Amino acid sequence: MKYLFTFIASLMLFVFSANTTFAQDTLPDVTVTDLDGKKVSIADFGKDGKITVFSFWATWCSPCKKELNNLVDLYDEWRDEIDVEIVAVSIDDQRNVSKIKPYINGQNWDYTVLLDTNQELMRALNIQNVPFTLVVDDKGEVVYKHSGYVEGDEYELEDKVFEIAE
Repeated sequence: MKYLFTFIASLMLFVFSANTTFAQDTLPDVTVTDLDGKKVSIADFGKDGKITVFSFWATWCSPCKKELNNLVDLYDEWRDEIDVEIVAVSIDDQRNVSKIKPYINGQNWDYTVLLDTNQELMRALNIQNVPFTLVVDDKGEVVYKHSGYVEGDEYELEDKVFEIAE
């Protein structure tokens, strides 16, 4: 019994330390493409001295599109006050990538749009589903993560972005 307790305690310690050891605190060195097919290194976003909000989305995800549409007006205000960029990362696969540009052209999005068609970036960040929001501070550190979207989450994000900017 004593050995079983020791084993379980050791296992729990390993599991909890493994989760913190492998937590993603900076952006991974993953390359994705933009809408024109140009390769973009994700790690470079953490080196430009601005706060970056990554919003992972897909054309088939209604809450994702709602969130990005609700951020439009806030984004204009944010850029007037702080150095921030929103990057909309589509996880649509290669079959659906042709739907992205027409959809974006019909929206009022002034975001950088990147394509993670093989979901390599999503896996590197251990993102399980969309919508998913990730904020990187001006030093390249991941400082906020949020899964899902309900109406009003954009104001929580706004509070976080301004808190980081202080």
